[in-house]
Amino acid sequence: MTYCDRCGEPLAGGSHDACAQARTLEPPRYCTHCRRRMKVQVLPSGWSAACVEHGVLTR
Repeated sequence: MTYCDRCGEPLAGGSHDACAQARTLEPPRYCTHCRRRMKVQVLPSGWSAACVEHGVLTR
């Protein structure tokens, strides 16, 4: 199952248009693979988000 990286709910469970719009301005908060809350660090040059199971995402 795949989860929304902003609210953590299943993507198949409904519309995530508001989440997609908000994600243009903020980093992800939940892992899309396991739904765990990620450790997020916001930097002047971008962001870094880490899941304990699936590693680090950067932008």
